[in-house]
Amino acid sequence: MEADLIELDGVEKVFDVRKKTGFLRRAKHEVRAVDGISFTVSRGEMVGYIGPNGAGKSTTIKMLTGILTPSGGRLRVAGIDPSPSSRLRSSRGGPTRERTRLAQRIGVVFGQRTTLWWDLPLIDSYRLMHRMYRIPDARYKENLDRCVELLELDALLDVPVRQLSLGQRMRGDIAAALLHDPEVLYLDEPTIGLDVISKAKVREFLRDLNAESGTTVLLTTHDLTDIEQLCKRVMVIDHGRLMYDGALAGLHEVGESERTLVVDLERELLPIEVDGARVVKVEGPRQWLAFPAAESAAPLVARIAAEYPLADLSVREPDIEAVIAKMYAEKVTS
Repeated sequence: MEADLIELDGVEKVFDVRKKTGFLRRAKHEVRAVDGISFTVSRGEMVGYIGPNGAGKSTTIKMLTGILTPSGGRLRVAGIDPSPSSRLRSSRGGPTRERTRLAQRIGVVFGQRTTLWWDLPLIDSYRLMHRMYRIPDARYKENLDRCVELLELDALLDVPVRQLSLGQRMRGDIAAALLHDPEVLYLDEPTIGLDVISKAKVREFLRDLNAESGTTVLLTTHDLTDIEQLCKRVMVIDHGRLMYDGALAGLHEVGESERTLVVDLERELLPIEVDGARVVKVEGPRQWLAFPAAESAAPLVARIAAEYPLADLSVREPDIEAVIAKMYAEKVTS
């Protein structure tokens, strides 16, 4: 058994792009979407892979699934090189066998695309996957029943996919990706556009899946709450390069990010004065206080509640793109 299910060593992806420079004239230039990335993911890990739009996250996932071929470097998933060119060179049964071996060991969910058949009832998509992956009947039934129960899909099985809401369809896609018991699950923006309840259901399911089955998960998302509730480790990519690999708290420390405590007082008062935070905005009885994201909000809340007439409060997470932009700027100037 492999200790590391995902391995990347100096992986690059370069696209040739033609840009119009004049009448009937175009110049070709290179866009380096992924620039020499190296990392490993161990069996059973849940890792957040985050960064701003265009950073190279989805390109990395597509190379790991075999949709795209790397321009350079080396990568392996569950002991298999997933790139299409490697499958064509394979001496162990040719491209079909390698593609089948890889497909049996990975599951993929793209938040803005679906793997389900649009005009068919949800259950028909699952039956087709049952045959496509050649899942043993008993295993298929067990996995389907478990996904239907935990993702609350029972009332949706006979509904055509095109009639499902985004949250319902996303839960359906996650179930479809897990019917064949993949060892590695890639989730590309799995909670994008979902309401709070749907997000909570998806997160709870993924936590249970990892705890019970030891499924290795690589998660890309713009929602830091997804990372906080699911992942102990986070990797940050920007401009195709790996900027950070470690704990989320460490990311906040490196980026010196701040969370915001929104305090509603019973009446309008002067700006709150409390150690460990500063007031950044006041509107009537509502005040916004910034404090280090790596610090717990509990002591701050306790001090405010003891000294001020508190009516309500909420905590807002830092903007991940602002954190990454600061990290990148510091790296450029250093």
